[in-house]
Order: sequence, then structure tokens, then C-alpha cells
Amino acid sequence: MISREKILSIFEESGGMLKGHFLLTSGRHSDQYMQCAKLFVNPAHSEKLCSELAKKFRSLHIDVVASPAIGGIIMGYVAARYLKCKNVFTERVNGKMELRRGFAIPKGTKVLVTEDVVTTGGSVKEVIELVRDLGGEVVGVGAIVDRSGGKVDFGVRFESLISMDIPSYEPDQCPICEQGIPLIKPGSRGNK
Repeated sequence: MISREKILSIFEESGGMLKGHFLLTSGRHSDQYMQCAKLFVNPAHSEKLCSELAKKFRSLHIDVVASPAIGGIIMGYVAARYLKCKNVFTERVNGKMELRRGFAIPKGTKVLVTEDVVTTGGSVKEVIELVRDLGGEVVGVGAIVDRSGGKVDFGVRFESLISMDIPSYEPDQCPICEQGIPLIKPGSRGNK
């Protein structure tokens, strides 16, 4: 099992622990951003972290790992490789999560949903809804980082490698905005 200290050192070493004023995918603001894309530049880090996460779900006999693009693509692939199952990713089309590129989730398929960082869980909840609408069975959710400090509930087993209670704020209640620090949008979804 990989220690919390080791995970944080990988983030630090890769430049994935950012400080400033960030617009999160959820629309909230924060002074810290966990940029997993920086971890995934190094295949050894990807393999170590994503396989460690996948181990937590090995006993569930997963058929497919599904992840939201873009943040979950690499980790979903590595987790699926470790679990010896298929891998698909969802994409946002006109504001709605969809399976494209000929991907399918047959009825009754056991699905693990993976995401790099969870703050409010919005993207993961959209993937869960899509999988269920297609007749798949979501048996778990895995994330590298749970920014909610364990507060997000997906209605299924949720595991993360590291849980941190990193404050985030509604834009109209953001103390960082009041300081006049420029807002940066480092994630994959366009500004809200």
C-alpha cells in the first residue's frame, strides 16, 4: 500500500500541487489545485498510483472501467489494464456526458467509474447516470484525490488514494477574489 506521504511527494515532485486562485470544474474557487495530469507525464507514477487504486476494487470482478474525459482517461486505462477488463471514456457533448467512438456498455455490465480528482463529484455522477441509463451496474467509484474530505456520496463504494479537505468557495463568497488574485482555469472543462 502506498503511503499518504509518498502520494504527496509524487504530487510535489511532478509539480502537480498548485497554489493560487483556481476555477474548479465544479464552478467553485480554491487556493489549491491537484493537477493529476502532471503525475501522468511520468508513466511510472501513472502505473504506481492507478494500479494501487485498482487493487481496492479487484474483488468486484469489474467488466469495464469508465471515466470522464479528459482527466480520467489515462487513469481509467491503467486501472483497466491492472483489472484485466475493458476501458471506455465519456465525453461532454452539448453539456451532456455521452459515450462516443463506438463505445458501449452492455446491459448488466459491472462498471467501475474512475476520476482523477473529485471535489463535488459532478462529472462522476453524470457518468454514473449514463452507465445506469445504458443498463450497466456501477459497482464502485475510484479517484486519485478526494478533495471533499469524504463528504461526497455516490451511492456506491467510493475509494480514493488520498482524501484531503481542501476548501473551495462559491464565486460570490470567495475570499481569494476579494484579494484581487487573478483566477486561473487549469482543468479540462470550459469556464462556466
